[in-house]
Amino acid sequence: MRLPTAYTVRELHISPNVVLSPMEGVTDLTFRRLIRQIGGAGLTVTEFVPGGSLAHGDRKVMQTVELDPDERPVAIQLFGRDPALLAEGARVVEGLGASICDINMGCPSKKVCAHSGGSALLKDPALVARIVRAVVGAVSIPVTVKMRSGFDATSRNAPEIAEICEAEGASAVAIHWRTREDKYGGERAVDKIAEAKSRLKIPVLANGDIVDVESALRMFRETGCDGVLIGRGAVRNPWLLRQVSEALAGAPITVVNAAEQRRVMFAYFDDLIRRFNRPAGAIGRMKMFAGYFSKQLPYGDALRPRLLRAETVEALYEHASAYFDRLDQHEGGDEAAFFDYLPPERPPRAEASAALGA
Repeated sequence: MRLPTAYTVRELHISPNVVLSPMEGVTDLTFRRLIRQIGGAGLTVTEFVPGGSLAHGDRKVMQTVELDPDERPVAIQLFGRDPALLAEGARVVEGLGASICDINMGCPSKKVCAHSGGSALLKDPALVARIVRAVVGAVSIPVTVKMRSGFDATSRNAPEIAEICEAEGASAVAIHWRTREDKYGGERAVDKIAEAKSRLKIPVLANGDIVDVESALRMFRETGCDGVLIGRGAVRNPWLLRQVSEALAGAPITVVNAAEQRRVMFAYFDDLIRRFNRPAGAIGRMKMFAGYFSKQLPYGDALRPRLLRAETVEALYEHASAYFDRLDQHEGGDEAAFFDYLPPERPPRAEASAALGA
């Protein structure tokens, strides 16, 4: 089965067809910049912001959707339930130079759903139609919609909602296989993505638990989707979008060594400090990134608590440097490089060698 490598949103060509999914508290300018520098993202998407607050020029919200001058194509994602306010927000999105205005109908947050936004919109098809119609009518750039497969297991209506979006002028939809009720768990079921793809003429993108190349290719094969969105998998492995893009193109897949992992972590830390203007403001984001990133590192579970307990930027750098020095030694053939790095309850050399693939 030949898999697609690009898709078109109206006149906008998205290539490669691998998208950095919007994530609250994650896909700020610094993280999007990191992913773009590594490569493999055909489109990046900002954190979601309330359409009304954006329309009113809220300073914090405007900072959230800050774009690099060369960040194209890029989508800014809005959430809310008032068609008029979302239309006003969409005009601001277009004015900021975004390539696409994306509407969030997938957030499972209790706070967002309590105000009938996010995935709660899936329970109100008539409101969905009014929202998409208003936003499409307000801007000249393409409008897309991101949703879940349904609100709960009894109403997995994503194909029907997607058809409404298409009828009202949306240029593409993205569907996460989870329902709102699933939150971040649930049993994988991608049938509604495949059904939507069979019913729509506009591109259908798939989302949910794409954590490596194989899970990405599996999503394409099982759903027939036009592209994939990668979220938390990209925080754990920032090279994942590049690796998936390479696999789709039939190119050699990037293999990352300790030197490259060190470079990327420190480059991200450095950019965070510059962006926040004060080291203390960057610590929370540094720890968030390190918490995910360390999960794919050999003995990252020994590094992680050191980083999370660090109280200063200097301590974060010191712990990361000490870890990567050991990883360099291990890659150079020193099987005992991590032996005295482990907690007292985990020192056996045989276990260390097995875990590191020695």
